Amino acid sequence: MSAEAADREAATSSRPCTPPQTCWFEFLLEESLLEKHLRKPCPDPAPVQLIVQFLEQASKPSVNEQNQVQPPPDNKRNRILKLLALKVAAHLKWDLDILEKSLSVPVLNMLLNELLCISKVPPGTKHVDMDLATLPPTTAMAILLYNRWAIRTIVQSSFPVKQAKPGPPQLSVMNQMQQEKELTENILKVLKEQASDSILVLEAALTLNKDLYVHTMRTLDLLAMEPGVVNGETESSPAGLKIKTEEMQCQVCYDLGTAYFQQGSANSAIYEKAREKFFRTKELISEEVIKIFIEDNLTFSLPVQFRQSVLRELFQKAQQGSEALDEICFKVCACNTVRDILEGRTISVQFNQLFLTPNKEKIDFLLEVCSRSINLEKASDSLKGNMAAFLKNVCLGLEDLQYVFMISSHELFITLLKDEEQKLLIDQMRKRCPRVNLCIKPVTSFYDIPASASVNIGQLEHQLILSVDPWRIRQILIELHGMTSERQFWTVSNKWEVPSVYSGVILGIKDSLTRDLVYILMAKGLHCSTVKDFSHAKQLFAACLELVTEFSPKLRQVMLNEMLLLDIHTHEAGTGQSGERPPSDLISRVRGYLEMRLPDIPLRQVIAEECVAFLLNWRENEYLTLQVPAFLLQSNPYVKLGQLLAATCKELPGPKESRRTAKDLWEVVVQICSVSSQHKRGSDGRVSLIKQRESTLGIMYRSELLSFIKKLREPLVLTIILSLFVKLHNVREDIVNDITAEHISIWPSSIPNLQSVDFEAVAITVKELVRYALAINPGNHSWLLIQADSYFAANQYSAALHYYLQAGAVCSDFFNKTVPPDVYTDQVIKRMIKCCSLLNCHTQVAILCQFLREIDYKTAFKSLQEQNSHDAMDSYYDYIWDVTILEYLTYLHHKRGETDKRQIAIKAIGQTELNASNPEEVLQLAAQRRKKKFLQAMAKLYF
Repeated sequence: MSAEAADREAATSSRPCTPPQTCWFEFLLEESLLEKHLRKPCPDPAPVQLIVQFLEQASKPSVNEQNQVQPPPDNKRNRILKLLALKVAAHLKWDLDILEKSLSVPVLNMLLNELLCISKVPPGTKHVDMDLATLPPTTAMAILLYNRWAIRTIVQSSFPVKQAKPGPPQLSVMNQMQQEKELTENILKVLKEQASDSILVLEAALTLNKDLYVHTMRTLDLLAMEPGVVNGETESSPAGLKIKTEEMQCQVCYDLGTAYFQQGSANSAIYEKAREKFFRTKELISEEVIKIFIEDNLTFSLPVQFRQSVLRELFQKAQQGSEALDEICFKVCACNTVRDILEGRTISVQFNQLFLTPNKEKIDFLLEVCSRSINLEKASDSLKGNMAAFLKNVCLGLEDLQYVFMISSHELFITLLKDEEQKLLIDQMRKRCPRVNLCIKPVTSFYDIPASASVNIGQLEHQLILSVDPWRIRQILIELHGMTSERQFWTVSNKWEVPSVYSGVILGIKDSLTRDLVYILMAKGLHCSTVKDFSHAKQLFAACLELVTEFSPKLRQVMLNEMLLLDIHTHEAGTGQSGERPPSDLISRVRGYLEMRLPDIPLRQVIAEECVAFLLNWRENEYLTLQVPAFLLQSNPYVKLGQLLAATCKELPGPKESRRTAKDLWEVVVQICSVSSQHKRGSDGRVSLIKQRESTLGIMYRSELLSFIKKLREPLVLTIILSLFVKLHNVREDIVNDITAEHISIWPSSIPNLQSVDFEAVAITVKELVRYALAINPGNHSWLLIQADSYFAANQYSAALHYYLQAGAVCSDFFNKTVPPDVYTDQVIKRMIKCCSLLNCHTQVAILCQFLREIDYKTAFKSLQEQNSHDAMDSYYDYIWDVTILEYLTYLHHKRGETDKRQIAIKAIGQTELNASNPEEVLQLAAQRRKKKFLQAMAKLYF
């Protein structure tokens, strides 16, 4: 045991068990004692009192030798006091209700500002200018907490306050109260000035689709131990207290609702906003509860007694007149009932009472709960048996056969009940109603299905909507047409959509039964393809093809085209994802489609797009550049674009002079991104621009080009397109910071008519393409650098650092290997330096200056002179390997009288591996080891 540790242990053991009242906060500076204190049933002092005392002690001004009042010193004791205040708030789970009730506005303002600081929110930066989606989860949550409190405080301040009866006048107390009142008023004034920004921040939070994290006592402990760890959480990290998206949105919706309600007295439209937010809050509360209960049906983690107590409380409130709770009562009861039957318990009386009057919505919800509460691949036979018995008993208890059909045709029912059980159930149903005809399996011959009597048109239409079995669909239509000849059953569902190029041909079929059948089979097949249910889509399309082959060559070719598109999607979503090449017959069919010259065949543009994208994705560049028929290049813009992309890929290894196709591709894209302008001569003779719109001179519109590009996934093709748009972005005259990209040198460096290009659309396209490319391959360092440069050009420095670091991490095994010099070029390092500088992380600037090929001492020294650094400062000295910088630090701290920090710098210089007499290999190894540790710490900070 070291002497220091022995002294600390002796000091701890000699402390009294009950500290003197005047210095209890000193007693609790020991972190372990704080946690023990907070775990007491009724701690005295209470947690909120601790926050007040810790912050008061940390904010006490100091007095220098000349008896002049100075701001609170930034020393270790004060930093620990602030950290302990944050830990107490974390113990309270940052519950604003508790904090607002017990803390004054100035104290809570100080606490939340400390949270912002510790969460790496740059001071002075407007929260509304920060992109919450790109920030670390704890940073985003800190911003949301602050802005929620700001809005709540503004709303609370508008309420009338009953004045407390004054006690005996005490001058010191009155002065203190007056000071606090003035401070509160000043804070409220600032909050009200920023209210519109706070509302925008909270509205932006409602668009987030990821879970957030808030600091816990554990993550705050990590702060004290290692710099750069606190924001190490990523979207999938379990560090910190997880705040689910729905929970965050529920709280934000309510706070926005109160803000809009307060503002609504002057504007009725704002009252409507408040109403929307409150209704959404109500919806989210019920969805949270239901989601938790359904998830628990898989894990069995919540005690049954707790779930029953929640239902009892809801029942009691519903019986007191809250009719709005009836629906959630049923849903919670259904969730509990499914949990009961899975564990072998009987169905509760409450469920039977609520299910006395079933309806479609209740049946749908019950089936959803059942489906989501059992994992058929992992569930035991007993669980499956319990669920099957429940579904069978529900069917037997229903009198309305429409609801029986809903359950018996559900996929879970068909999967769980064996054929014999289904037959037995049907026999039991027939005894109750002999007119019911439930067919177990479709007859194998599509044309030989007999029509049967049915219950009524409404029930059959419902079955028609639910069914994806082509044989069953035909049987239902035959029954419906036998009951009435006045209806067009292809209009039963507004979800059945057929492309307009096909609908005219289909609706021209004279026979009404055939017309309905073709339309519905195609509509259902297209829907199944959209939701990636390719097996059912193939069955529906095959049945439709068999049907139209007999009477319409035109529709037969249409179905062959759609089946080609389906086969492309099936391959790309299946074996294609693992890199397996498509079968040769599929490639031949794709070529055949592009070369097809049949007249009067309705064609969908998306099929041509997918076919060309398919050939590019599987590197069929030889066909696109040399074998594609000339007429296609003139008639099909996607083939023309595909040919230019394929040829550019082939020419890349050659000399720059041979890249003629790249110039052709450049000109095509520039034309697509151009705008046409209309001018008007005024009465004074001047000509003015009155309108700009997308040019029609290009081979396609920009939106069509973007749609096509988002079907590509071949890395080289995407890299070429990205570099083209980046170059087009950079040729703009007012660009301050260029974006770099691979292969950018193959494009022309200027445009004859800059005014003709819609550069705003180009900038938007670059953002969308980078986002799409990184969704395809998040580990492509070239694309990550483009994203980083884009954020850098947009002055979003925290996000830029995130992507610069990610680019280095993916090509160095998270910095365990050296980052290649063509990735971390001097330009990239200089941009990282600028980001850190503008984020006031000046020690990081000095360390990064060492990464340059020639160390930038001027910038390093200037940054170290800054005293308002927001990084860990002396904790980073272990990452400095340049002795000159370390010597400057010792001089600087000596000059400032900072003895502790000077000793840390001296200790860093004294490490033997930094001795200038060491061999060059030893010095290089020391530098590489420090680079690795520093970059890993930075990654934890900004990822």
